[in-house]
Amino acid sequence: MTYDQLPDEWKEWLNLSPLERFARGERMLVEYIAMGGSLDPDPDPTSPFDVPEEWRPDVAHGRAGLRLLRRGAG
Repeated sequence: MTYDQLPDEWKEWLNLSPLERFARGERMLVEYIAMGGSLDPDPDPTSPFDVPEEWRPDVAHGRAGLRLLRRGAG
């Protein structure tokens, strides 16, 4: 796909400086979080590290939450 074939929205993004893109990205992230978005990763049942028994529900969102990790004394 050439630049001329890109949608106008993409061209506008590409024409911004890296600093302008970063600032817009920050604003988009704030809006995403305000609309209820989450940065918590979804469980990956194909991962060898996925142990469903170690996942607990995320009370705030009702989705899978963080894994419980235990540290030994030391």
